[in-house]
Amino acid sequence: MSNQDYNPLSPEERYVIELKGTERPFTGEYDDFYEEGVYLCRRCNAELYRSADKFDAHCGWPAFDREIPEAVNQLPDPDGMRTEVECSNCGGHLGHVFFGEGFTPTNARHCINSLSMRFMPE
Repeated sequence: MSNQDYNPLSPEERYVIELKGTERPFTGEYDDFYEEGVYLCRRCNAELYRSADKFDAHCGWPAFDREIPEAVNQLPDPDGMRTEVECSNCGGHLGHVFFGEGFTPTNARHCINSLSMRFMPE
């Protein structure tokens, strides 16, 4: 998929997805959202996360304890402290993943920007 084939992005979406920005906590449309379906990459429509894997981590961003297999890449964040999560299809920035917090049996929390995703109901 070439760049011209990607979905058009608003300036806010571009800031998060292309410039690795972060939306303000507790402001995203999917933070307190629990309908059944699949979350897609807002830039390329690749399936990323299932609603069955979403949980309320009280962190201000949508949280998932696992991704759809092979849907995301995990990379060392430039800050040296965190692990960045990006769409494995287009490389768009999604958020960060944290390990060892004990919230779920997988012991992982994918903290994802709502602006990086689009929800598709089942």
